[in-house]
Amino acid sequence: MTLYAQTPGRRARQMVGDLLVLGWIVFWVRAGLWVHQVVARLAAPGRTLEDAGSSLSESMSSAGDTVAHLPLVGDDARAPFTTAGGAGDSIARAGVEVQHGALHLALVLGLLIAAVPIVLVAAGWLYSRARFVNRARAATRILDSAADLDLFALRALATQPVRALARVSDDPANAWRRGDPEIMRALASLELHSLGLRAPAPSSA
Repeated sequence: MTLYAQTPGRRARQMVGDLLVLGWIVFWVRAGLWVHQVVARLAAPGRTLEDAGSSLSESMSSAGDTVAHLPLVGDDARAPFTTAGGAGDSIARAGVEVQHGALHLALVLGLLIAAVPIVLVAAGWLYSRARFVNRARAATRILDSAADLDLFALRALATQPVRALARVSDDPANAWRRGDPEIMRALASLELHSLGLRAPAPSSA
């Protein structure tokens, strides 16, 4: 599999592009983590509520246990403390819910901040790289030797800009029909260069 072009200029551009995409991904992952950390701080009041509720519940429970041992009025005196302890439990549960909500929001926002720009850029990058790999792989299957340059020369006549063809020959179509080896190789090299490939060395035979 040809992952990078054979021509130095295009290969350098591909490598720079890969590094830029990698840097883009790292930047937005870090941005997502930062947003997650900032939003997660909203869970702090929830932890305060949970601690306060738990402390209140424990204190009321302990006080209720103490007054329960009083003669005659023990059970009656314990009831208000039990009720207050239940209120403390409710406060603690509310604090836990606040924490869960803040952490869930932090996770969702962090993922969105990181994922959206990464997906937008990575999708275009993957499409471009996959397109290059597929075209290069198809070309290399055909291009076994200099004898296969005829097809690429024909493609150059059909796809390359007229100004580029004019630099090869004043009449490239007629030169292709004549089978002029130098013009055929120049045309094929033009098409292969656009694919990021080099033409094979001419046969010594």
